[in-house]
This record gives sequence, structure tokens and C-alpha cells, in this order.
Amino acid sequence: MSLFEVTAYDREVYENELRDFLPEKMIDIHTHVWLAKLRPPKAPKPGEVKRTVTWPSLVAKDNSIEDLLETYKLMFPGKEVTPLIFSNAGREHLDVCNEYVRECAARTGVPALYYSRPEQSAEEVERHIREGGFLGVKSYLDLSPAYLPVGEIRIFDFFPHHQLAMLDKIGGIVMLHIPRNGRLKDPVNLAQILEIKQKYPKLRLIIAHIGRAYTEFDVGNAFEVLAPCTDLMFDFCANTCEYAMTRMLEAVGPRRAMFGSDLPILRMRMRRIEENNTYINLIPPGLYGDPRQDSHLREVSEEEGKRMTFFMYEEILAFKRAAKTVGLTAADIERCFYSNARELLDVARRDIYGA
Repeated sequence: MSLFEVTAYDREVYENELRDFLPEKMIDIHTHVWLAKLRPPKAPKPGEVKRTVTWPSLVAKDNSIEDLLETYKLMFPGKEVTPLIFSNAGREHLDVCNEYVRECAARTGVPALYYSRPEQSAEEVERHIREGGFLGVKSYLDLSPAYLPVGEIRIFDFFPHHQLAMLDKIGGIVMLHIPRNGRLKDPVNLAQILEIKQKYPKLRLIIAHIGRAYTEFDVGNAFEVLAPCTDLMFDFCANTCEYAMTRMLEAVGPRRAMFGSDLPILRMRMRRIEENNTYINLIPPGLYGDPRQDSHLREVSEEEGKRMTFFMYEEILAFKRAAKTVGLTAADIERCFYSNARELLDVARRDIYGA
């Protein structure tokens, strides 16, 4: 039995729009692997405020390394895709989930990031990186101190200075999912990104999801403010905002943009629209439970749902339109989907391990 269905409409989109657009080799710079048995669900505590949206958890209960590699075979026939992997877990399950990522990377040869906690010392994080063969770190805003309201979390609350200084020393990668309701344009986020690159110029900072700029409203003047950061990288994972992609490419060019998926959530069938300065994921009826569980979900008619493809394809189609707008060449597109990430991973490995 296949991991998930690939419909005739999916094949039509891939063959007519994507196969020839994409290079033969690709690197997916942003993926999660975990097993459900390693992070069993827990009941929420009374009064607990959820710091994340619900809808990503509806797509897959887990994503083993085998499922991840099978996803590429199903979605990108004829292409060779290598993922950068890291975990997806709360604090109480991170150790065992990091160990699973380490084992997956060792077994398959794919690169990986260590999922860090802000309370860890620099020495502890560096030891885990080196012992596990990791190329840097990923962390998340939900690991910041519990007393902070979600709208007031800052980057340094989950990526503290002592860890960033260590990553600067070794030349490691930092995959940054920025916090705060203002997303990419938030002035605190922008100030702290500038501070990171000024204080720690040798760490390799990736702004995930184009800074969560999922709508035109989220961009603001961010690219003008960040212009001094000439080596700042952006991945465009889990994003279908053509405007944000176009502004990114105009501002930083094709040498600092990287394809990422955020798998497994890009297995979702959906089409994204913007409404009242936020995003809505339009989904087929009945596929992901009650859409009222998350304000970002809205069901469409059964007929419209039959003409919905994967979030993965919608992301790449948006990038294709942005690439056409700014006049990217085939060589530029190859850089965004492969060479930029290849070079980043190679230099991080060289600097950390001398090989």
C-alpha cells in the first residue's frame, strides 16, 4: 500500500508544470523526522496556552526516515532528493527524538541538525553536535520560558547568546523559525537578526519560511532592514506567497534562497489564500477532520476538492511564478533547489569536522 495517494491530477501538475522546471538533483533544507512512539501525546494542562497552530499535526502522525524518502519518490519521480533532517518534539521528548535523527543520519548518510533547548550550556550543545555528526541546530519558540506570552517571545529566548557564540566559533548552521505576531516585518525580530549577524558573523543563519511571511502583509520593509546581512540565507518552505518569494529574490538574489518543504506537512492537499492579512488553507471536505479546530482551515466543495494537489506542488508553483517575474535562469533555479544548500552543508561540515 502506498504511503499516500497520488492522483491523476497530481501527476498532471507534476508532468506539465514541475518536472522540467526542477533540476535533476535537489536538496530539501527543511524536513522533520520522528516516530509517534517516541513522542506520545499528552493531555493539555488546565489553563495551558498553545503556542503553535493545530493544522500541521493533522497531516501525518509521524514521519520516519523511510516515509520521508518514499515521499520524494512519490512526489518527484525521476529526481534525486536529499533532505536535511531534524526532529519535531516538545522538551520532554527531545533527547530520544534527537537520538532517532542521529541514527537516521548515520544509517542513510543524509545531513542533520541537532534540536537544542535554550537551557542547555554551550558545551553541552557542542558535545551533542560533535558526537552526533550534526551540522548545527534547530530550535523552536515553544521551548522558551513558559511565563512568556507567545506574542512576546524573542529569538534570544530560545536561541540564547551563549549557544550562538559557540555556533559562531564552530561555523555551525542555525535554522531559525522566527517568533512574534509581526512575523518577518516585526521590528524586534529584525533587530535581533541584525544583532546575530553582527555579533556572530561565522554562524550560518537560515531564516525559515521566508520569516513566516505567508502573506503580503507580513513582509513590510524587512528586506531593506536586513540588507546589510549579505550572507543571510532564506528557505521558502511551507510558503506559497508569490509576493514574498518575489521580494526575497529581488532583494537577495538566487544565491541566498533555498528550497525547503517542512515535510511531512507538505503532503497536505490544499490551496492557500490570503484574507484579512492572514492565510487560509482551503482543503477538501472531510479530509482533515473538523476545520473549526483551526482558524487557518476552510473546507471547499467536493468538486473543488478534487482539483486540489499537494501543498508541496503549490509551494513550488508559487516559486516558479516568482522566478519568472524576476527572470531567473535555469542555472539560478538549480542553485535555489540544489547548489546553494550543497555548498552550505559542505562548508559547515568542513568547518566543524575538518572534512
